Amino acid sequence: MIRLQQKLKTIAALCLLTTAWLENTSYGQNAPAVSAPTPTLEQRVAGLEAYITNSDPTAPLKDKDGNIPKDLTMATVGTPGPGHNGWMMTSAALVLFMTLPGLALFYGGLVRKKKVLSVLAQCLGTTGLVTILWWAFGYSLVFGKNFNNPFLGGSEFFFLHGVDSAPNTDYGFWVSQNVYANRG
Repeated sequence: MIRLQQKLKTIAALCLLTTAWLENTSYGQNAPAVSAPTPTLEQRVAGLEAYITNSDPTAPLKDKDGNIPKDLTMATVGTPGPGHNGWMMTSAALVLFMTLPGLALFYGGLVRKKKVLSVLAQCLGTTGLVTILWWAFGYSLVFGKNFNNPFLGGSEFFFLHGVDSAPNTDYGFWVSQNVYANRG
């Protein structure tokens, strides 16, 4: 027990030292300032409307030909929306609550008393197996693109490789790809 306390104290001291070091370092303060043209008020309002309606955030920046000027960007382009991500995580939690206790208790009510624990364990095991299969292959086979098969996706996201917090505009302009991948 004393060794565990010593190890925890050491880890806490290292965390405090690292935090103090990170606060005292100056990352990027000597970088030259780049002046880019700012979007107009109409473009900014259109970007806000795109966020609220969950549509393309680059649409307000496009000119008549459908091109975005290279020097014109908005802070919201390519960034996830906190409200959209929060709702997706809440929905995933609700589905998990429905699956584990809800389904387990439902099927547990259909069997004899001495088999209820077995049904609960089977529901928990099935949920764990489905989670591992989704992580390893499912997400990529559903949302990947590099196969020439109309029924299967691709293999570029196997084991969630390349899935990061940037939105994938193929299926969501504002939801982070990793949040979208974890809702399955």
